[in-house]
Amino acid sequence: MNDTPGWTSPGSAPSDGHDGAGVPRPTTPGDANGSAPQWSKDQPPAGQWTPPTAPVPGQAPGPRPGQGWGGPPPQGNWGRPPAAKPGVIPLRPLGMGEILDGAVSTMRTYWRTVLTITVTVAVISQTADILVQRFLVPRPPKIDADASPDEALAQLGDTLQTSLVGSIPAILILLMATLVSAALLTVVISRAVLGRPVSLGAAWQEARPRLLRLLGLTLLLPLMSAAIMLVALLPGLLVGSAAGAALVLLGAFGGLAVVIWLMVRFSLATPALMLERQGIVPSLKRSAKLVQGAWWRIFGITLLTQLMLFLVAMIIAIPFSILGIALDGKGFDGLLSGSTPEFGWTFLIITGIGGVVINAITYPISAGVTVLLYIDQRIRREALDLELARAAGVPGYGPAPGDTATGS
Repeated sequence: MNDTPGWTSPGSAPSDGHDGAGVPRPTTPGDANGSAPQWSKDQPPAGQWTPPTAPVPGQAPGPRPGQGWGGPPPQGNWGRPPAAKPGVIPLRPLGMGEILDGAVSTMRTYWRTVLTITVTVAVISQTADILVQRFLVPRPPKIDADASPDEALAQLGDTLQTSLVGSIPAILILLMATLVSAALLTVVISRAVLGRPVSLGAAWQEARPRLLRLLGLTLLLPLMSAAIMLVALLPGLLVGSAAGAALVLLGAFGGLAVVIWLMVRFSLATPALMLERQGIVPSLKRSAKLVQGAWWRIFGITLLTQLMLFLVAMIIAIPFSILGIALDGKGFDGLLSGSTPEFGWTFLIITGIGGVVINAITYPISAGVTVLLYIDQRIRREALDLELARAAGVPGYGPAPGDTATGS
């Protein structure tokens, strides 16, 4: 039996430009546009449920709808067999709560593999970030409280420039950490959907051939966003004066709207690249087709997930920051004197430990939501639930891919 998830070829999917004729459909309404439900040709065996029959004279009438035919009906799915659940999610279109629950269940069920990945990546990234902050980032300029308005404006510009220069290494480290964790966690979550555990070594062997392409995708998206913002801000920056400032503000809002739209449109490119073994551009096109017609739904789920993770990160980070400031004499003295604090090793190490805890919790949930959104869209559009059920060996869905056994 094949041990890999049974991802269908995207070339035959309705989201790849076909009209969907002959493609099995899920047993619940497909897209969020309210289209009528369509039934798959590959249904579970008839023995799994008994349809109602007309009453026979001389016999007691059969049970009314809602009382059950041959047993109580599945809750929320009247008269239909319950969805198979070989792993962390039921194999049917998912709601937001089920997507979040699937991500958390993966972290809880396969915590050894998940924590090994996230903690290792977090420790390496936080150590690199501490070293960069300590030795490479320039110290912030001192603020003169008695400076004139022009001098204060110049000091503000210097501070912003220093912050920007200092954030570039941190952003690069974050991208690399996200790259490795997303690649490994995508493999783990795809197996968790089938109820199959995967070791760290197996996840690495599965993800390693696609790391270079994933690196290109990871770098392409922020570069694309930066280019869009530059084009949006450039007219106002060239004009200058008050009119230029208005153009800059207008361009910032317009550019940000375009960036958000594109990032949601391409948000499923990473799991498409990893699980369908596609290139960078085909993965972007694949994500755009899967997101089409469901942009607002994916945007809402992604936004709420990120807000929730931000709150979790703040709840964890604040106590570590307070403890670091209290134990770091230089930083505490700087805050009391009103000058720019210069934090030492104590503050950086304590906040770094807090960062490891934050990343160990947020990385798997963020990656899990993205992968499960991808699976959910394919279930809604391409009846991927039927193929996943076969791949998981669920009875009644046919032989799993690669299973050569034949029945009598």
